[in-house]
Amino acid sequence: MSLTLYRDPFAASFDDVLRGFFARPAQRQQQQPAVRAIRFDVAEQGNAYVVSAELPGYKKEDVQVEIDGARVTITAEAKTQNEAVEGEKVVYSERYTGKAVRSFELTSEIDNDTASAKYENGILTLTLPKKTAETRKLLNIA
Repeated sequence: MSLTLYRDPFAASFDDVLRGFFARPAQRQQQQPAVRAIRFDVAEQGNAYVVSAELPGYKKEDVQVEIDGARVTITAEAKTQNEAVEGEKVVYSERYTGKAVRSFELTSEIDNDTASAKYENGILTLTLPKKTAETRKLLNIA
């Protein structure tokens, strides 16, 4: 008679889940911050574009918008905030630090002088008037 050892196929998976639950937070703190993409919508209203971009958790001072012709680049950078409370030991913390970048090109160039930006409740709203096209002129050849 031979003896066969039976192992529960789910025991190893369960052990991996528990091991991962307690080990991963420490590993996450050591990873380099990643670059996040910014989600946005663009609407055309008359002679202007209205861009609504989601930037939750960022401060107004950490957001930058660059306009170059028809190209718009939105950059936001979150910095680590260590708020130490006396007598408290942080066991686990999930805070995002790093950069979020999004660059896109519109169909018309932007008038930089009249463009405006507003940041409220994690939403960046850009009003980007289209640059008025120079009128064409037909030259008479003498």
